[in-house]
Amino acid sequence: MNGPNLGHLGKRQPEIYGHQSMEDLPDLARQVLGAAMDSITLEFYQSNCEGAMINRLEKAWKTGVHGVALNAGAYTHTSLALADCLAWIKIPTVEVHLSNIWARPEPIRHQSFIGARVVGVIAGFGLLSYALALQALYQHLHHPSA
Repeated sequence: MNGPNLGHLGKRQPEIYGHQSMEDLPDLARQVLGAAMDSITLEFYQSNCEGAMINRLEKAWKTGVHGVALNAGAYTHTSLALADCLAWIKIPTVEVHLSNIWARPEPIRHQSFIGARVVGVIAGFGLLSYALALQALYQHLHHPSA
């Protein structure tokens, strides 16, 4: 799930976010997860609207989605509403960032309202961050004590 301004990955500020697009993720995820990808169904969602993202997370809860890789974009740093939603739906979620938010020059980007509501955070590896998030979710769901 991607938040605001992430619908144009590969084109938007490639010096920060890289040149790959979400279309590249299935192949990259297969490289990271190997045969485990055969048991994973990827569903992509992107919205520039905070309420639409919350609606989609609630829908994921209703339909029994097992895990979410969430790049909330700027909402990471501002949205108590997304944090509250993640707190009650309790779907294992990995917070994802293409860039290392703690290395960004703007201090507000160093905080995450959603970070306390997720099982982990992966940041700074471009599109690979999503594939690593899928790997982490797979491990968390299939081998929770590992």
